[in-house]
Amino acid sequence: MNKAHVLLVEDNEGDVMLTKEGFSKSNIETNVSVAMDGWEALQFFGKIGTVMPDLVLLDINLPKMNGHEVLKAIKTNPVTKHIPTIIFSTSSHQKDIEKSYAGNANCFITKPFDADEFIDAIGSIADFWLGLAKLPARIKN
Repeated sequence: MNKAHVLLVEDNEGDVMLTKEGFSKSNIETNVSVAMDGWEALQFFGKIGTVMPDLVLLDINLPKMNGHEVLKAIKTNPVTKHIPTIIFSTSSHQKDIEKSYAGNANCFITKPFDADEFIDAIGSIADFWLGLAKLPARIKN
């Protein structure tokens, strides 16, 4: 199998580093692309020749366009709506959880504050979504 491709939409450099470390420690070979804000994430999907990711890991609190707006754009676009999109946020507010699922998020996970637990959470995401779950075929834009 080719390396799994993950689009991480995250503006916190520390969380980007921990996420990449978590994927590198998993048993799943993964290529992680990073968008530092919501607008950059949507630009990623619009690039001609872009191979769509297998999975999107999306923060809520982002500059330029928040995660809920990005989620709506992903899930209403016929080219991207099939991509599993996980909200990975520091929020644990029920309002954010409900809004995420109402926007067709595939999963909502609150980021652990402890670095080791954060890395373990990413490993669990990789194991389930990129190892156990069956995903649709990649689409090239």
